[in-house]
Amino acid sequence: MKMSSSTRLAAICLLAAALAACGPQTARPPRYRHVTETAKRPPRDMKVPPTQRPYRVGGHTYYPIPSAHGYTETGIASWYGPNFHGKKTSNGETYDMHAPTAAHKTLPMNTRLLVENLENGKKTVVRVNDRGPFVKGRIIDLSNAAARALGMTRKGTARVRITALGEARTTIRGGERITRFLPYRDFRAGEFYVQIGSFTNKANADRLKREMLAMGRKTVTQVYHSAGHRYYRVQIRAGRHLEQAQRLERELERRFPGAFVIAR
Repeated sequence: MKMSSSTRLAAICLLAAALAACGPQTARPPRYRHVTETAKRPPRDMKVPPTQRPYRVGGHTYYPIPSAHGYTETGIASWYGPNFHGKKTSNGETYDMHAPTAAHKTLPMNTRLLVENLENGKKTVVRVNDRGPFVKGRIIDLSNAAARALGMTRKGTARVRITALGEARTTIRGGERITRFLPYRDFRAGEFYVQIGSFTNKANADRLKREMLAMGRKTVTQVYHSAGHRYYRVQIRAGRHLEQAQRLERELERRFPGAFVIAR
């Protein structure tokens, strides 16, 4: 039977597709299923504060981290004041722009932070009681009082370093509430790592660790328990100085967008 030109073309295409399916397949790099540590819903018998649950703003889902231990971050700070003064914050408090507070997207509520303005060297201590800022490129929103202490109210933004402090103790003396900060260590020197992934599947964490070791990276896996789940955190040793760690963080962010510095 004589085939038309269109029929012959269709037959050739089908044959080519079949041959391609039977031929050697191009090897693909392994895929890692990175998980955000609070993404899974905790068991019903475990109570999680509403401020620690995932939330969605502007089309993005944010996952509060379970602990601020060893947390340090560098980026752009902004401040908010009169338009929000007297309104409710994310943890239910009434926002007071004259108090040393701040908004952060993922740190636990009531985390005490040392904030250093890298543009003029000024420092202040704030307490996280709100969520934000939801502007790309900004890491923290400061109260008016905190912004004034850092000398950034006129400019509106500043490049800062934020560092989680040690435990804060509050006592009542003579009917007056007194908050005392325990001594904090200098996070610019110490033992630094850059976390590149967190997995619930140990095999995935081990595979990524082996890959990094093969590339000459000193890599460790830390096991962390939270909300009834076990997480395997893959971390690369970054040296004993914060500047080294931040350079490595920027390098690793190209492949691991969620990479961040851990201080021990």
